[in-house]
Amino acid sequence: MRVFVTGGSGFVGRNLITNLVQQGIEVRALVKWESEIPILRDCGATPISGDINDLQALKSGMSGCAIVFHAAAKVDDWGVLEDFQKVNINGTEQTIAAARATGVRRLVYVSSDAVLIGGKPIINASETHPLPAKQLGYYALTKAIAEKKVVEANSNELTTMVVRPRFVWGKGDTTLMARFVKAMRNRSFAWISGGRYPISTCHVKNLCEGLICVAERGKGGEIYFITDGKPVEFRSFITELVRTQGVEPGRLSVPHWLVWKFAWSLETAWNLLNLKGSPPVTRTALSMIGSEVTVDDTKARRELGYTPVISRQQGLLEMTQP
Repeated sequence: MRVFVTGGSGFVGRNLITNLVQQGIEVRALVKWESEIPILRDCGATPISGDINDLQALKSGMSGCAIVFHAAAKVDDWGVLEDFQKVNINGTEQTIAAARATGVRRLVYVSSDAVLIGGKPIINASETHPLPAKQLGYYALTKAIAEKKVVEANSNELTTMVVRPRFVWGKGDTTLMARFVKAMRNRSFAWISGGRYPISTCHVKNLCEGLICVAERGKGGEIYFITDGKPVEFRSFITELVRTQGVEPGRLSVPHWLVWKFAWSLETAWNLLNLKGSPPVTRTALSMIGSEVTVDDTKARRELGYTPVISRQQGLLEMTQP
C-alpha cells in the first residue's frame, strides 16, 4: 500500500512516516524546503517537492496512494492571520482537491484540541463538545475552519476524518518542550496558579497509533480525540518532562487572573504599535497550558479499538536515553 503525508518533516510527520515504513508501507511525503529532503529520506519516505498550496505537486505525490495523512500546519500562538489562512485553510482545501482528483479513498486530518479554546478551562471534553462562539487566536480559528472543511468533504468517493490530539510530546520534540526548557533556563518561567490542575497528554507514538487506527477503521465525517489515557497534573508532568533534559522548573507561581491581564496588555501593545516578534505570553498559550484542558478519547477506544502503545513513564524514560 502507498500513502501520502503532508508535514512529513515535522515532529508528528517524522514519527508517522517511520511507523508506516516499519509496517512495510510505501510513503511519499510533501517537502517545501530542499534542506528537509534528507530528513524525509532518513525516515524512509520518498520526498515530493512542493508547497502545500501547489495542487500539481500534491496530485503528483498522491497518485496511486490509498490514504492521505494531512499533518502540515502553521502552529503558533501569535502571528498574521493571512499566514495561518494560507497553510491551515487554503492548504487543506488544496489537499482535499488533490485527493479527490487522484482517487484517494481516505483522508485523515491532524487537527488539535486548540479548536476548543475560547478562554475558559476545557473539562473532560468529548467530540460533541461545542466549539466556542469565537476561537482565541488565529491558530485555533483556522484549524477549526479547516476541520469543518474536512468533515464537509466526506463523500462516498473520499472518506474524510479528523484527529484531535492533546499536548503532543515525546523524544525529538523541538517545539513545545524546547519552549519550556528555554524559559526555565532563562529563569523566565512561572507556574500559573501553582500548576495544580489536570491536563490530557498524547505521546507522539500514541498519536501515530491513533492516526493509523482512524485511517484503517474511522468513520467518514467523524472526529476523534487521541490521548495517553487518564489526565495527569500539569505541574507533576512538566517537572518530570523537563528533568529528562537536566532542567529544574523552580517554584515561582503567578495567579491566572494576573497573567491573563498581562497577556491581554501585551497583545494590545503589539497590535497597536505593530511590534515585531511575539509577545512573551499570549492568551492563546495561557489557555493551552495555564488551566485545565482535559479531553475524552472513549470514542476512539470504543469504535476503533485504539489503545496507547506507550505509557507516560515509558515515554519519559525514552527521553533520557541517547
